[in-house]
Amino acid sequence: MSTPTPIATPAATAQTPMQANLIALGTIVRREVHRILRIWGQTLVPPAITMTLYFLIFGNLIGSRIGQMGGFSYMEFIVPGLVMMSVIQNAYGNISSSFFGARFGRHVEELLVSPMPNWVILGGYVAGGVLRGLMVGAIVLAIAMLFTKVSIPHPLVTLSSVLLAAVVFSLAGFVNAVYAKKFDDIAIIPTFVLTPLTYLGGVFYAVEALPPFAQTLTLANPIVYMVSAFRHGLLGSSGIHLGVSYAVMLGFTVALVWLSLHLLRKGVGLRS
Repeated sequence: MSTPTPIATPAATAQTPMQANLIALGTIVRREVHRILRIWGQTLVPPAITMTLYFLIFGNLIGSRIGQMGGFSYMEFIVPGLVMMSVIQNAYGNISSSFFGARFGRHVEELLVSPMPNWVILGGYVAGGVLRGLMVGAIVLAIAMLFTKVSIPHPLVTLSSVLLAAVVFSLAGFVNAVYAKKFDDIAIIPTFVLTPLTYLGGVFYAVEALPPFAQTLTLANPIVYMVSAFRHGLLGSSGIHLGVSYAVMLGFTVALVWLSLHLLRKGVGLRS
């Protein structure tokens, strides 16, 4: 008489907490990517058009009169800054609008009452912001290749610096979305804080070309370190020591991760 085949019990097929968290994380990321691609005409095309105009106006027309900057042609010099600027703005804008939209539509409450930990919620939204930033950055870099030769002497520095910058500003966008009370609030920081910091972050000029007092003020701008590290990766040279740039980016990452998780844990702006 044959022995009956044992039937798998629910305990044997149950997922571990980590497996469940990874599935939840992947679900949030897929939703964010679908959102980016579904409205690609708003998320990917406008930055490409804007940066093309920057290359035409600043790179070709004005750059030909400026000459060299930092030992490179002006067109080559502004490529890393414009790519980084597009990454920062889109990483920030994606998560601030997406998470505030979840708050406004009140479906963020479904995430908060679910058993997934806060790091999964934060990680999913941040991954969406990083992915959009990298998508736009890749498009802008491809456009730059139409105007000048782009070489990448330090690919690891290039990739790590742009990833850290995207993470930092995705986290900053998350904090903005938590505190925002209406849609107008998510536009205040990009307009009055992010845009000035970006334009004064060494995108269009070399920091060492400024007077001493202006250099000191500029070094208080975190975007300067991100642009400098990315410029080192693309051009092989930068005005700020690479170790200092990474220390600043990692410091902001740790601080913003702690703040974001703290806000989720306390339910600031989420449970009212």
